[in-house]
Amino acid sequence: MVAPHPGRALTGARDEVLARIRSALSTAQAPGDEVGSTPPPADVVRDVVRDYRREGEHAPGDPALLDLLADRLRDYRATVHRTTEAELPDAVAAALADVLPADGRVVVPPGLPQPWLPPGATVDDGRLDWAELDRIDAVLTACAAAAAETGTIVLDGSADQGRRAITLIPDRHVCVVRAAQVVQTVPELLARLDPIRPLTFISGPSATSDIELRRVEGVHGPRTLVVVIA
Repeated sequence: MVAPHPGRALTGARDEVLARIRSALSTAQAPGDEVGSTPPPADVVRDVVRDYRREGEHAPGDPALLDLLADRLRDYRATVHRTTEAELPDAVAAALADVLPADGRVVVPPGLPQPWLPPGATVDDGRLDWAELDRIDAVLTACAAAAAETGTIVLDGSADQGRRAITLIPDRHVCVVRAAQVVQTVPELLARLDPIRPLTFISGPSATSDIELRRVEGVHGPRTLVVVIA
């Protein structure tokens, strides 16, 4: 008896997956569209169930949410500073001073508010390559939104956050989160985001664990995360 060739099973599985994708995509076409003229199998297309919790009991910026966000971030080994809008420039300067080495360099996105800018900061114009960014000690940015329950901060590449490279290569990230940007749940967070923008989700310093569960920080991004909540 001749054993079946292992590649045939893989090919069959691939064909089935591609067929299901084509069927699912056909439902997204406009009525009358030639591509969508053949209805997909009933076992492929199902109504999306959204009976999960879509919002929390606290309004955005509620003090309870700020406390929860700070608690979650500290649990993830981030450093958290609390301040007011009026004292924000001084708080940012103090946060940078705490983590920067002597004569440390800071890169900032082009749209960062002027009062936050540290003296001598490098304003990213998009031309810094990875080797130059690797020689910079810290990055300072704002954020797009944050979810308190998961301790997640999101960057979306806006002018006050900059391109992904400047927030993933330097070893230290100081991020400013304003109270009004903090919501309770992930669905509320996602509702505030534009899905076609380059979204970066941050829950504490970059970290991973190997098969023996040894934690290593700084593999996929900054080793040190400092969050200033205004």
